Amino acid sequence: MHILISNDDGIFALGIRTLANTIASHGYKVTVVAPDRERSATGHGLTLHHPIRADIIEGIFTSEVTAWSCSGTPSDCVKLGLSAVLKEKPDFVLSGINQGSNLGTDILYSGTVSAAMEGTIDGITSIAFSLASFTKKEFQPAANYAIKLIEQLIKNPLPEPTLLNINIPPVAEADIAGVKITRQGIRRYIENFQKRFDPRGKCYYWLAGELVEEINQPEHIYLPPDLPTDVQANKENFITITPLQYNLTDVVTVKRLQNQNFEG
Repeated sequence: MHILISNDDGIFALGIRTLANTIASHGYKVTVVAPDRERSATGHGLTLHHPIRADIIEGIFTSEVTAWSCSGTPSDCVKLGLSAVLKEKPDFVLSGINQGSNLGTDILYSGTVSAAMEGTIDGITSIAFSLASFTKKEFQPAANYAIKLIEQLIKNPLPEPTLLNINIPPVAEADIAGVKITRQGIRRYIENFQKRFDPRGKCYYWLAGELVEEINQPEHIYLPPDLPTDVQANKENFITITPLQYNLTDVVTVKRLQNQNFEG
């Protein structure tokens, strides 16, 4: 069983080290291909106009882990891992453990989710793991759950390659309320660009958006109204599992447009 791991916090981040070392300690073959520096909020960006450099890294992970540092984005890292580093497809692609949540509309910007999505596009069940805190650094409960989930998926494989977006509440393992299957919720931000000046007097802007949680999440047209959103369930200290897909087709609007004449 071979597992490819990446992230967007960079190869030196504690989250990816905890995840890779924990999985390797359970006897799985682990290869890490991760950015050489933090590449958060890069979305599904790719490096097209510059070379991508990759080097073997030693001394960060346990000796059972093979680790590569990559100059590219999280998506670059997974593409490189699948197409250049590994000789055969891995059984799973994992991303994380991210420092900070990836809930609701955050996934549209998330390098963590995009790295996992790259595996799904290539036909591999992939999982994005995020610890829902920017300050707490206890990643072990998330890594322990990753092992449980992988073992469950090995025993009961999903019928189709799928992306699972996992968010772990930042509480002690004993205080986790359980696990819930969720739908994607909504998180909105008030955009706030702070105007600043560098030592030479030149103006620049710093994005410092303020998070606004929506209490009344809209119902999903295909899912039951009692199915919680990832935002809601995570606030209640549940580990959330949200299946995602890269096909963004708006099915309802397609059907509406089919009933209209757009031929001129």
